[in-house]
Amino acid sequence: MELSQREKKIIEILKNQVTPALGCTEPGAVALAVSRAKELLKGPVLHVTVSIDKNVLKNGLGVGIPGTKERGNAFAAALAVACGESDLGLEALKHVDQEAIARAEEYMKSGVVTVAYDADATCLKITAVAEGAGHSAKVIIYRNHSNIAFEQYDDTVLLDEMSKTNGGVKTAGAPSLQQQIKDFTVREMIALAKTMPEEALSFMQDGIDMNMKMAEVGLRDGIGIGIGKYMMRKANGTVEGMAKAYTAAASEARMVGWPLSVMSSAGSGNHGLTAIIPISVYGQALKMKDADIWRAVAFSHMITIFVKSYLGALSPICGCGVAAGVGCAAGLTFLRGGTEHQIEASILNMIAGLTGMLCDGAKLGCAYKLAVAVDAAIDASNMALARVHIPGDNGILSESPEQSIINMAKVSVQGMVSTDRVIVDIMQEKC
Repeated sequence: MELSQREKKIIEILKNQVTPALGCTEPGAVALAVSRAKELLKGPVLHVTVSIDKNVLKNGLGVGIPGTKERGNAFAAALAVACGESDLGLEALKHVDQEAIARAEEYMKSGVVTVAYDADATCLKITAVAEGAGHSAKVIIYRNHSNIAFEQYDDTVLLDEMSKTNGGVKTAGAPSLQQQIKDFTVREMIALAKTMPEEALSFMQDGIDMNMKMAEVGLRDGIGIGIGKYMMRKANGTVEGMAKAYTAAASEARMVGWPLSVMSSAGSGNHGLTAIIPISVYGQALKMKDADIWRAVAFSHMITIFVKSYLGALSPICGCGVAAGVGCAAGLTFLRGGTEHQIEASILNMIAGLTGMLCDGAKLGCAYKLAVAVDAAIDASNMALARVHIPGDNGILSESPEQSIINMAKVSVQGMVSTDRVIVDIMQEKC
């Protein structure tokens, strides 16, 4: 069956925003930038300088680098010099081995890699400069973890998507695919998820398989500090408890740096875990058809991406709670046959309850935040299905889910301008 233009567009957005990621996406993005700069240099790298915005700094500070025992953005950059491949995107460090780790350790000791904090950056921005014998290459990742927006070799600019020029006046480039989801309403996304040919959404199974595999490894091997295993013991076989436990275990393994890729959502692996795993667990428990689970997972991604289009790639509030958590709540309600009104109510219920969860960087403790988000998403969905609907006159809520999402984003983007700087200052004091 031929897809309509709107169906083609939503599939294009999903395929752009739902992609594999190895390890935490911030060090992964640093590795991608350095890998590309190294490749542009086409010769031995003598020094690499990386500058990062406050959110990349805080999210990359304490997370494990897959396949190693090391942590942080600097080691990700050093490892990218040793073995990074930009063609692999956020899986740039996929082919790490002991030889590459040894070389990266030597680069760290000899000062080949320098990572600096760019306090002036106002959004996600990673600048990597690789220097060799008389030559240099510069790469900038901008606004989106995998968006290489600028490339330069010596004095020659090879790519510049940072801005467009029209009659000598710089203007913003065309809206990214993530931003284009703003053209859809929540109700249109519900309709698309319900009616699209199931084969068009079959790629959702890839994310389910990847993320559930990470969860199963986390539970089996007790990776991290035991959050997932603790929650599984407390689950007592309930679907609610298992949804929390699987999600927490997957996040724990990912934050440690377990060498498996997960399927991300809107630029974040932890978002992908939150948007996918609870719906998969519920779908299996309810013995639902694969295609029905695909539709609910796809809808969860749509709402997650929609929230992130307003919230920004990185923010002072936890996107796993207020973006993927909202997507999860909506997806769970969709999965269980909720009406349009009940799906919208689950979004409002979730925003009303979990707006204030702070993002204080990616780390092992994020596994607990994901579990809290899943717990709240289940409650928000259950209340909506029971026709308990927090009204739009409460706090920052509005009558429509779209305006409520915009209001929540405004609180983060405008109302919490200094929050990230304070969080970064606290984190740097501990280094």
